Amino acid sequence: MEHRNLHSGLKSGDFIVLNGAAVEYSKLEISRIYTTTVVESNEVNVIYLYLHFLLLLQYISMSKITTFSKCSRSIFTKMRSDKQEFSRFPTKTGRRSLSRSISQSSTDSYSSAASYTDSSDDETSPREKGQVNSKGNSDFCVKNIKQAEFGRREIDIAEQDMSALMSLRKRAQSEKPLAGAKVVGCTHITAQTAVLVETLVALGAQCRWTACNIYSTQNEVAAALAELGVAVFAWKGESEDDFWWCIDRCVNMEGWQPNMILDDGGDLTHWIYKKYPSVFKKARGIVEESVTGVHRLYQLSKAGKLCVPAMNVNDSVTKQKFDNLYCCRESILDGLKRTTDIMFGGKQVVVCGYGEVGKGCCTALKALGAVVYVTEIDPICALQACMDGFRVMKLNEVIRQVDMVITCTGNKNVVTREQLDNMKNGCIVCNMGHSNTEIDVASLRTPELTWERVRSQVDHIIWPDGKRIVLLAEGRLLNLSCSTVPSFVLSITATTQALALIELYNAPEGRYKQDVYLLPKKMDEYVASLHLLNFDAHLTELTDEQAKYMGLNKNGPFKPNYYRY
Repeated sequence: MEHRNLHSGLKSGDFIVLNGAAVEYSKLEISRIYTTTVVESNEVNVIYLYLHFLLLLQYISMSKITTFSKCSRSIFTKMRSDKQEFSRFPTKTGRRSLSRSISQSSTDSYSSAASYTDSSDDETSPREKGQVNSKGNSDFCVKNIKQAEFGRREIDIAEQDMSALMSLRKRAQSEKPLAGAKVVGCTHITAQTAVLVETLVALGAQCRWTACNIYSTQNEVAAALAELGVAVFAWKGESEDDFWWCIDRCVNMEGWQPNMILDDGGDLTHWIYKKYPSVFKKARGIVEESVTGVHRLYQLSKAGKLCVPAMNVNDSVTKQKFDNLYCCRESILDGLKRTTDIMFGGKQVVVCGYGEVGKGCCTALKALGAVVYVTEIDPICALQACMDGFRVMKLNEVIRQVDMVITCTGNKNVVTREQLDNMKNGCIVCNMGHSNTEIDVASLRTPELTWERVRSQVDHIIWPDGKRIVLLAEGRLLNLSCSTVPSFVLSITATTQALALIELYNAPEGRYKQDVYLLPKKMDEYVASLHLLNFDAHLTELTDEQAKYMGLNKNGPFKPNYYRY
């Protein structure tokens, strides 16, 4: 191997290529250009340096060290002047990766997940603001009513992929089946929810609305609803005190008492039971769409404390299969990509729970090359996971090796502090179940652990030895806190909710007792049929002979209630 003096023939002012980096010989120690890390405070320089470096590659050979030509020197002279001009703009100090800078700019854009929600510099609590809409109405509390126009655009976009709900609105608005209904709702406040709320208003209902999750509200959409005249109390990033205050403002309105409840998670129902039990004297029913909320309703029913009929939307086929399975199959990847920029190929992931949500998450992760483990308490779900090609393990058996932990159970303390302590450095922890109780986040708020905010909804939890985990949305629902879910899927759920409200509100006295009911099978099939139009699907019709042979009505329902789809 030939050895030579690297400095021979070089003089001050020459430029060389050293290990793929362009440096000026006289400033070799202080002018290194890194391709992945921005140097000190002038983070924008690397962009200009890199672009000009691509030009230099046209003139230099690929030898280990090469002296540049005069032509190359002129390019570097131009590069210096560009750098000096660009350096006049203020930049943030400290080292950050280029990918981090680009990713941050993308999350600050006006996407449906971040939009004006994350870009506002106003830190004043909405509770301290006095806002009125264009009609002079002040019965609402949102981040900024001036964002209503942008929220309206997002709602318009959502309507385009929620054709079934729009069809229901068009068919029923002349009949006003919800005339006289006073609906109080506690759901995620997104553009898709706004389409539902506006549908209920078009069908004759008066609505007051709040958020079931402190991170999922799209501020501009809440503003658009407030501008429309809906009493909405919600903004992204509420505190726990704000959360309950907003629920209280929805329910406790002088001269207005709800007679229908639309809940997602059971917090609204719980608050009414706790603070305003007299509401149930006039209420005609509750519609609940989450596993957690439905579980609470069945507990109330079993204890004999359920005061009104309740419709379990969560276990309707259209909700289970489409919102829980197909929706989570797409939104889990969206939420993880937006928050962590992770590549899934080869990563080891454990998914806690193999219900419909867990099935959707596992399918998506496996498709991108992740090694997926499943934890389960139910032998039937566990057997399904095995047959689908997943290893069923106890969490403690894999907790030290996995790169990611995802909870999908609806239970509490699924991931404990001991398991969090045993995770490896850099492990990503998130929740796809409704409740924020699945991960023991409260145990992480101790003096010996440091919380470091990385970006919106992303925190590093740092242990004394330097180990850190990446916690997303503080353990709350990942997809609606950190990204969005497809409008088409939410159209299915929203249509189901609207029909459940219509059914309970218009049901003759005595049809429903103080118990929890599933949506009638005929309505489930109707919701599905409305959405088939999007695919130009053509259903086969039974002949009279076939219908008689099967013992079915030609128009349905086609399956008994006990049928498992």
